[in-house]
Amino acid sequence: MPDIPRAPETDAPPRRKLLDLQRDDLVGWLAEQKQPKFRAAQILRWVYQQRAMSFDEMTDLPAKLRQRLAEDFDLFTASIETEQVSNDGTEKLLLRLGDGGEVECVLLRDGPRRSICVSSQVGCAMGCVFCASGLDGVKRNLTRGEIMEQMLRLQRRLPADERLSHIVMMGMGEPLANLDNVLATLDIARDAEGLGISPRRITISTVGLPPAIDRLARHGVPYNLAVSLHAPNDELRNQLVPVNVKVGVDKILAAADRYFATSGRRLTYEYVLLGGVNDSIQQAHELVRLLRSRSALLNVIPYNPVAGLPYKTPSAGAITQFREALEQGGVNVQFRTRKGSDIDAACGQLRRNRAMLNESQLPLA
Repeated sequence: MPDIPRAPETDAPPRRKLLDLQRDDLVGWLAEQKQPKFRAAQILRWVYQQRAMSFDEMTDLPAKLRQRLAEDFDLFTASIETEQVSNDGTEKLLLRLGDGGEVECVLLRDGPRRSICVSSQVGCAMGCVFCASGLDGVKRNLTRGEIMEQMLRLQRRLPADERLSHIVMMGMGEPLANLDNVLATLDIARDAEGLGISPRRITISTVGLPPAIDRLARHGVPYNLAVSLHAPNDELRNQLVPVNVKVGVDKILAAADRYFATSGRRLTYEYVLLGGVNDSIQQAHELVRLLRSRSALLNVIPYNPVAGLPYKTPSAGAITQFREALEQGGVNVQFRTRKGSDIDAACGQLRRNRAMLNESQLPLA
């Protein structure tokens, strides 16, 4: 798919990013152009619902207004650095941002569902040892517009008669560490004049930051919360998720319980299953003790190997035994089908593998 055209460089003042504007900011700009307020709704409809690539496509706007929009604003500011399509229909984009940072986003097709997984930061500071996203640390938070651009670019990959059905904030970065911009983006995503996706079909993933979980509860919108647990005790979780040293499993579970009490939304606990690390029967029994009394779903994800890391996918036998122990213990559990494994679909894999390839091509000193 061709990339979105961008206006040529000039000596004019730098253009503002349309996707970072509040609606009132756009209305104010229109007033300066002596344009009626209703033009804002037209522009935003073209952006969020009619999948416009450029201001020129907004054909119900006066030509002079379209020209002025192109002079004052950039619609999209990233470029597609790499794109991959899996045999199962999964599509992954590596986007290069205006400052050179790179983030990944994914479109997943599963029956009638059209789900997207988007990033909230360039890199990640949480340090999960098996994840490619955080191997180089975190560079910065994404703006509201940069998060929304991922959603819109993935939406454009769908045929005209299909629409996005689910959003998962589970790409690169820790969404609750960039909560202001994440919530501002999701406010648009759930708005009828935005992407029109119900909060019940929007999931925010976190490694577990209790103060931010409590703040999310106070926000009052019943998004689904997914807590990336990955270990049933602090000793192992401290090794796998280093930020846990400052928090602890008990405090994370308590914050999640408070979120459930406030929102009424069933919690999901994510558990990446690492062969020989956290896939034993004993660890399954520990998970049973933690979760069987909670209204929660345990989502077990067999590990998607990352080049250069020592972790591996568990054997089929280990997966079966782990699952049986959980089910017999009364835990509501599902094992996620791995999608996109042939295109580096795990968080951060595409960016890391491309970087490794580039490094391998550098001349020797």
